[in-house]
Amino acid sequence: MKDKLLLLGDEAIALGAINAGLSGVYAYPGTPSTEITEFIQSNSLAKQRGIHSRWCTNEKTAMEAALGMSFAGKRALVCMKHVGMNVAADAFINSAVTGVNGGLVVVAADDPSMHSSQNEQDSRFYGKFAMIPIFEPSSQQEAYDMMQKAFSMSEEIKLPVLLRIVTRLAHSRADVTISEPIAENNINLDVNRSEWVLLPVNAKRQYNKLVDKQALLINNSEKSDFNNFNIADCKKRYKRGIIACGIGYNYVMESMQNVEEKIPLIKVSQYPLPVQMIEKLSEVCEEIIIVEDGQPFVEEQVKAIAPDNVKVSGRLTGALPRVGELNPDFVRKGLGYEVTEGFAKSNIVMPRPPALCMGCGHRDVYNALKTIVAEYKDAKVFGDIGCYTLGALPPFTAIDSCVDMGASITMAKGAADAGVFPAIAVIGDSTFTHSGMTGLLDAVNENANITVIISDNLTTAMTGGQDSAGTNKFEAICLGLGVDREHLHVVVPLPKNMEEIDRILRQEIEYKGVSVIIPRRECVQTLNRKLRKQKAEK
Repeated sequence: MKDKLLLLGDEAIALGAINAGLSGVYAYPGTPSTEITEFIQSNSLAKQRGIHSRWCTNEKTAMEAALGMSFAGKRALVCMKHVGMNVAADAFINSAVTGVNGGLVVVAADDPSMHSSQNEQDSRFYGKFAMIPIFEPSSQQEAYDMMQKAFSMSEEIKLPVLLRIVTRLAHSRADVTISEPIAENNINLDVNRSEWVLLPVNAKRQYNKLVDKQALLINNSEKSDFNNFNIADCKKRYKRGIIACGIGYNYVMESMQNVEEKIPLIKVSQYPLPVQMIEKLSEVCEEIIIVEDGQPFVEEQVKAIAPDNVKVSGRLTGALPRVGELNPDFVRKGLGYEVTEGFAKSNIVMPRPPALCMGCGHRDVYNALKTIVAEYKDAKVFGDIGCYTLGALPPFTAIDSCVDMGASITMAKGAADAGVFPAIAVIGDSTFTHSGMTGLLDAVNENANITVIISDNLTTAMTGGQDSAGTNKFEAICLGLGVDREHLHVVVPLPKNMEEIDRILRQEIEYKGVSVIIPRRECVQTLNRKLRKQKAEK
C-alpha cells in the first residue's frame, strides 16, 4: 500500500521533485514559493543524497545554475515567485533555445490578489513566450504527480518545463499518495557544444528546432492525462460549456455539486492548449465560459480558436472578476447559480495592517531618518522590497517609493540626476545583494549625490529568516564597488545610539557624492528562534 501524506502544494512539489531523482534545487525566497526549497532542505532523503539546496543570490543566478546542472545531465529544479520570473527571464527564455540535457523544471508561484506582491502577473505568458510546455496542477496530488512527468518530458523533448501554481494551491493542504523515489541521474556530459553556444549561427538553427517542436507539444497536450474532455453526447447542442484551468477546475467541481444541468467541460492542466478539444467543444456549445485563476491567458486564445458564432466569456467579459484570485463563490455566481451569503463582518473586528515587529532595528532606522528628513523641504526617500517596506505605513510614513527589487538605489540616483536633494535610498541586506549592487556601481561611477542606507538585519526576514547572501560582506562589497572608505559607516540601530546615527546621517546627506550607511542589528524574530533552539538543545 502506498503512503499518504498531508502536504501543502509547495511540499507536494518538493517531495515530487525529490522522488523524481532531483539533484539540485535553486531558488530565491519569495511568497508563495519559499516552502518548496525549505522542504527539500529539511527532507531526510534529500540530505542523505546530498541534493544541493542552498539559496541563490537572485532568480537569474538560480536559473543559470540549474541550467548548468542540466548541462551536466542531472535533474534540476528552479523555484521563484512570479515577479522573480522577470529577473530570471533572460536565462529562462534562452534555455528554451539551448534546450536541456538533464531534466529542468521551473516553478513559478503566482500571487493573484497580491497577498504579498507588487502585481498580479500570470507566468503562463512566460511559458508561451518561451514556447515550452506548461503544467498547471489543479490539486496537491497533481502537483506531486506532475514533477515526475515534467522531468521525464523535459529530458524526452530536450526543453525546460514550466510549472505554474497559485497562492491558494501553494498554501493549502491535501492528502497526497506517494510513489517510490527513483535514483538520480549520473553525470552525462555528452552534449553538442553548438547547441549551447548561442552565437547567431547556432541560435538560428536552435530556434528553428524549437519552432518545429510546437506541433509535438500541442499533440502531447491533446493526449495528456492532465487534460480531459467531459461530454456525454457529441451530437447534442449545449447552451454553454466550460474550460477550467488549474485550480479553477476545483472551483467548478465545487460549484457544480447538486446541480442537475449537464455542461460539457474541458479540464486544462497542461499547455499549449489542446486545440482539438477546444474545437470539439466549440462545435456543440453556444457559449464557452473560461475559468482560470490569473489573467485571461486562455480566454484570449480561445477567442481566436472558437468560431464567431460561439460566445467566449470569462474575466475579460465580466462573467468572472477581472482582478484578484478566484474562489468557488465567484465561479458559482459566474455560472449563474445562487450563492449562499456568509455572515457579515462584525463591527467589533478592527483591521490590523502589517507592522514592523516591536524591537526591530528598522524601527530605529526610520525614527532617525524621519527626524533628519524633516529638516529638508524637498527630501525624498526611495524604498525597496522587504519587511522594511512597512516603513511606508504609519507611524513612520518614511518612504516615498517601492517598485521592485533594487530600485531604491537607481531611483535615488535618477532623482539626484534630476536635481532632487537630498535623495536617499533605503534597501535591505538581501535585496542589496539580489539586485542593488549594480545600481550602487552606477552611482559610484558618476559619484551621484545620494545617501544609501543598507538596513542589515542579518537575514532574509520577510520570507521567514533564510540566509542572506551578503551577510558579513557588505563593507567589503561597497568598498569593492568603489565607495569612499571615509563615507562608509556601520552603526547599531538602538535608541541609545540615536545621537550618533543622526550626526552621521546629517554629515553624509551634506556630502556631495555617494555615501553608504549600514545600520546592523539582527532581526528579532531570527534571534528569538536561535535562542529557543539553543534552549531546547541544552
